[in-house]
Amino acid sequence: MATDIKCPNCGHQFPMEEAVSEEVKKELREQMLQYKKQKDAELARKEAEFNALSSKKEAEYAQQLQQQRQLVQQQVEASLRKSISADFEHKLVLLEQHNKDNEEKLKLARQKELEFLQKEQALQNREAELEISVQKKLQEERGRLTEELRKLEEQKTAARENDLVLKMRELEKQLEDQKKLAEEMRRKAEQGSMQLQGEVQELALEAMLQAAFPFDLVVEVGKGVRGADCIQTVRNNFGQECGKIIYESKRTRDFSPEWIEKLKADMRSLGADMAVIVTQAMPKDMEAFGEKNGVWICRFTEARAMIALLRDGIIKVHTAARSQQNRGDKMHLLYDYLTGNEFAEQWKAVREGFMSMKLSIQKERDAMEKLWKAREKQLEKVLLNAAHIRGSIEGIAGQENIDLAIGDEDEHLLD
Repeated sequence: MATDIKCPNCGHQFPMEEAVSEEVKKELREQMLQYKKQKDAELARKEAEFNALSSKKEAEYAQQLQQQRQLVQQQVEASLRKSISADFEHKLVLLEQHNKDNEEKLKLARQKELEFLQKEQALQNREAELEISVQKKLQEERGRLTEELRKLEEQKTAARENDLVLKMRELEKQLEDQKKLAEEMRRKAEQGSMQLQGEVQELALEAMLQAAFPFDLVVEVGKGVRGADCIQTVRNNFGQECGKIIYESKRTRDFSPEWIEKLKADMRSLGADMAVIVTQAMPKDMEAFGEKNGVWICRFTEARAMIALLRDGIIKVHTAARSQQNRGDKMHLLYDYLTGNEFAEQWKAVREGFMSMKLSIQKERDAMEKLWKAREKQLEKVLLNAAHIRGSIEGIAGQENIDLAIGDEDEHLLD
C-alpha cells in the first residue's frame, strides 16, 4: 500500500515511493536482503542445533522454532517498517532542506544573472558612447590636422613666393645696374679719348672702394667741379667719422709732377687727412707704391692693399686722439657712474630682465615639449584607430572601394 506525502510548500500530495530516488530504493533493498540473509543464516544455525537435540524434544523444539521463527519474522517486519519509515522521514527532511537550498541558490543565480545582464547592457551602452566619442574626436583631429597642414602649406607657399619676388627684384636690380654700367661704358667707349680711359679707371676705383669698405662713405666729385676725383670718408665699426682720403685717378703714358701739387692743394681745401694718386704710369724714381711729397702714389693693382693700411692708420690716430680728450674729466665721470646707484639699478634691471627672459624661455620650451609629446601620443592613437577602422572597412567593402588614409604616416603604419 502506497503512503502519500504532502509538500509543505505547495500542498501537493504524491506517493512516498515516487519521492524516493532509485538510489535510496536500491540501498534499502540491499539492507533488507543483507538483514534477511543474516536472519536466515541464524535460523539455519538454530535449526541445525535443534536437529542435534534428542528426538524426544524434537517436537517441542520444532514448535518453539516455529514460534520463534514467526516472532523473528514479526520483529524483522516491524524493524524493517520502522527503518524504512525512519529512512523515508529522514530522506524527506533532507529532500526538503535540499529543495530549500536549491530554491535559495536559484534565487541567487537569478539575481546574479540579472545583475550580469544589467552590467552587460551598461557596458554595451558605454562602448557605444565611447565609439561615438572616439569618432567625434577623430573627426575633430582630422579637421584640425587638415587645417594645420593647409596653413603650413600656405606659409610655405608665401615664403617661396616672397623668396622668388626678392630674387626677381635682386636680379632686376643687378640687370638694371649692369645695363646702366654697360650703357655708361658703351657711351664712354664711343668717345675714344684719354678722358674716357681715366673715367673708366675712376669708376673701377669707386666700385672697388665701395666693395672693400662698405661702412665708409665714397662720394664722386662731379665733372667740372674743381678738386679730386673721389672722396672717401673713413668710418670705424661704430659709424664714427675718423678722417677723409681723396683720390686722383690718372691713366696716361707719363707721370706729371704737377699732379702732386694740385692734389695737395685739394687736400688742404677739403680738409682731408690723406691724398692718393692711382696712376698707370709711376714716377721715374718709384718702382712700387709709396709716399712722395706728402702724397701717396700707387698703381690700380696696388690700391686696395695700400688704402687698407692708410685707412687703418687714420682710425688708430682718431681713436688715440679721442681717448686723450678730457681724459681726467671722463675718468671721474666714468668712476662716478660705475659706482653710483643709477648704474647699479640699471644693471640689476638688465640682470632681472635676462633671468626673467631665460625663465620664460625655459617654461615655454617645457610647455611646448609637453604639448608636442601629448599631440604625438594623440596622433599615434588617432592613426592606430584609423588603421583599425580602415582594416575593418577594407575587409567588408574591399581595398579598392574606399580610401581612408589620413597621411603618409598612416600609410606607413598600415603597411
